[in-house]
Amino acid sequence: MDSFQSKIAVVTGGGSGMGRELVYQLASKDCSVATCDVNEASVTDTVSRALVNAPAGVRVTGHVCDVSDEQQVGRFRDEVMEQHGVDHLDLVFNNAGISGGGSFITDTRKSWERTFGVDWWGVYYCTRAFLPLLMKSDDAILVNTSSINGFWASLGPGIPHTAYSTAKFAVKGFSEALIEDLRINAPHVKVAVVMPGHIGTDIVNNSRKIQGDVDPLDMTDVELEDSRRSLARTGLVNADTTLEEVRKTMEGFGDSFRDGAPLSAKGASEIILAAVLAGKWRILVGDDAKFLDEQVRLNPEAAYDYTGIGSEVAGSILPD
Repeated sequence: MDSFQSKIAVVTGGGSGMGRELVYQLASKDCSVATCDVNEASVTDTVSRALVNAPAGVRVTGHVCDVSDEQQVGRFRDEVMEQHGVDHLDLVFNNAGISGGGSFITDTRKSWERTFGVDWWGVYYCTRAFLPLLMKSDDAILVNTSSINGFWASLGPGIPHTAYSTAKFAVKGFSEALIEDLRINAPHVKVAVVMPGHIGTDIVNNSRKIQGDVDPLDMTDVELEDSRRSLARTGLVNADTTLEEVRKTMEGFGDSFRDGAPLSAKGASEIILAAVLAGKWRILVGDDAKFLDEQVRLNPEAAYDYTGIGSEVAGSILPD
């Protein structure tokens, strides 16, 4: 693919973060976009902002869709075809994602499966729905967002990260398996897997809302004490930190994750789009992603030894 001009793209999770930036940048490059999100207000705002810098004739549409629900994905696909008046697509970015369900043992099954549902089944359902439309294009690309947690299932010592990591490993494996499948059955369609490191997005804040987590302001002392024990394992608080300080730490965690990231969502999206045009199928986003990928490949046995690989990378992910 030489450019995005006159192409038609789908971007999931376009209400914030990398999804929103992908919509902005694609539209500015003369590419029509259909984007979805679970938050109607956010995706509507994305559409309005994207059209400001879009050339005449570019169409950007917003849709409400929970990608973990196959019926909603099917409705989203039908809306895209109708509102854009097309029978094919050129690009699909399976970008939507949330966090949660860190521990398979202590977190709720609901939280675990909600995270896995969005992060894995969302990719699967959207690929099932949109791949036939990509196959009708002369030159198409499916771009699936995995993560550094698709090859390193951790955030560092004391922080279980099972649901998200499991889903992202699945996305990476699925994308790599499609390389040969598409080569044989649809050689004009390519696949790329994106593995970002710590990017400045609102995934923490948004996930708390989607998961229905208790607002720190509404937490009981018992809940705050549980949180203090969890946060103490990560080094974010101490065992003697007051409950009010724990509350403030939890309130600010999402903003710190976003604002303290070494790479912005805008910068990450620029890297992704440049790599897609360059024909890359394996897209590492951020210096932390490149470092960790190299270290895990060099010494996979030490990946979870937090005196080595893990400690340095975890330090770049966790906010100060």
